[in-house]
Amino acid sequence: MAQLGGMPILVLKEGTERRRGKDAQSGNIMAAKAVAEAVRTTLGPKGMDKMIVDSLGDVTVTNDGVTILKEMDIEHPAAKMMVEVAKTQDDEVGDGTTTAVVLAGALLKGAEELLNQDIHPTTISKGFRLAAKEVKKVIKEIAEDISKDDKDLLKKMALTSLAGRGTEDHEKTADLCVDAVLAIAEESNDEIIADIDLISVIKKVGGRIDDSKLINGMIIDKERVNYRMPEKIENAKIALLNDSIEVKKTEFSAEIQIKSPEQMQAFLDEEEKILKKMVDKIVSSGANVLFCQKGIDDLAQYYLAKNGILAVRRVKKSDMDKLSKATGAKIITKLDDITEDDLGYAGLVEERKIGDDKMVFVEDCKNPKAVSLLLKGGSEHVVDELERGIHDALRVVGITIEDKKFLPGGGATEIELSLRLKDYAPSVGGREQLAIEEFAKALEVIPRTLAENAGLDPIDALVELRKAHQEGKKTYGLDLDTGKAKDMLEAGVIEPIRGKSQAVSSAIEVTNMILSIDDVIAAKASSTGGGAGPGAGGMPSGEEEE
Repeated sequence: MAQLGGMPILVLKEGTERRRGKDAQSGNIMAAKAVAEAVRTTLGPKGMDKMIVDSLGDVTVTNDGVTILKEMDIEHPAAKMMVEVAKTQDDEVGDGTTTAVVLAGALLKGAEELLNQDIHPTTISKGFRLAAKEVKKVIKEIAEDISKDDKDLLKKMALTSLAGRGTEDHEKTADLCVDAVLAIAEESNDEIIADIDLISVIKKVGGRIDDSKLINGMIIDKERVNYRMPEKIENAKIALLNDSIEVKKTEFSAEIQIKSPEQMQAFLDEEEKILKKMVDKIVSSGANVLFCQKGIDDLAQYYLAKNGILAVRRVKKSDMDKLSKATGAKIITKLDDITEDDLGYAGLVEERKIGDDKMVFVEDCKNPKAVSLLLKGGSEHVVDELERGIHDALRVVGITIEDKKFLPGGGATEIELSLRLKDYAPSVGGREQLAIEEFAKALEVIPRTLAENAGLDPIDALVELRKAHQEGKKTYGLDLDTGKAKDMLEAGVIEPIRGKSQAVSSAIEVTNMILSIDDVIAAKASSTGGGAGPGAGGMPSGEEEE
């Protein structure tokens, strides 16, 4: 609404809500902090789980930060920004999503205190950026080296990531993760690339978590097309076909006029000949296993079975690509061109029944560059949570191999960064110094939360950690069983360097974005839409999680 010569002029649509200045900032900060608070109790190996029930009644039980935030039906726009932080952390690192969100919440709390002291948001943002720059410098200084041959350290990295995912002992699961990543890691120009997408994760309910295993090859979630085909083939020569074994239909409308039964029979015989010729091509190439991306005609199935070939049809494109990497086979698009050189090799191809489903296992491949993990567990919720944990552990091991660096966990890195920032702040001076000091205080939220979630006294824990680090013990973090400071490298609690730097970057970016908003203009919600006025400072649904 504006005034012109005493006459009101309507600028915004009727029903639009608007909040300005500190009112808008405090509403946004409060909503973002509520999101951080919702996941705070899940942090660390002693963190609690959340049960989320969606509108359809589906239940998710997890302590994975990004899963909780994705499943929560969050409506407030500033709160949604916090969800984006978790998603970015998950995409870039795979782990540390809760850390990134909790850190962003602590930074916003510190910023709120500075705003109450009449310090301008721009000054706070500048101070935070300077602090983040210093943090990244210190992270590189304190990081330790690791190589892909150091399986023991990589296993500890996987165990740290898996800690708190269920009550089972994760020793075997960590070994599976490390072996899977090392199998698909490739070196080029002194760089290592570990593409985790080449690890296929198949989950099945039944058995125990310890029954999970790594397959040096692929598991295809399909069954052979014909029961007459052999169930098991050793020393398999594998053909991958991106074409259908069917009589082709013309692309344009065509009509065939048949005037006698003999002509009809000749037509059918010709179709049969075409299919037999197709199968003969496969047989003459020497293949005894066929994976087809498209359909296989019933008659062709009969001929394939007669020749002792195990065939699987309608295999996903992504599985075909992985099969090619695992077995060394080339994907053929035109059946006429198939030769022995195009075939791949596997020591064993076998159809097995896992639970209620039949699946084809392609095992004992020579130097496979795509592998599969078969996960098992007592219930669907257990297997789902194990899969989320495995995803994080695989990503963590992968990026550690790529970066060749790691950091101590258990709050050790955060306490060291906090103390370094407190020393650095006076050299900056001005009001930015206050923002850097708030950043230092915000970093302490991680060890404080770890202590709280383990039922320890957070003040005692922080005092103990500060004392150890002031004595130069940079790798000392919190032992969650005793509440004492302990060398995290000895305890085997280690984390990837990319996880920490990305968490700081994401937390800073979302904090500065929320601080820079001084006006919230929320259009009136339509009658079919959800609740009214999220921009007007409404709290995100799901806050009652806490």
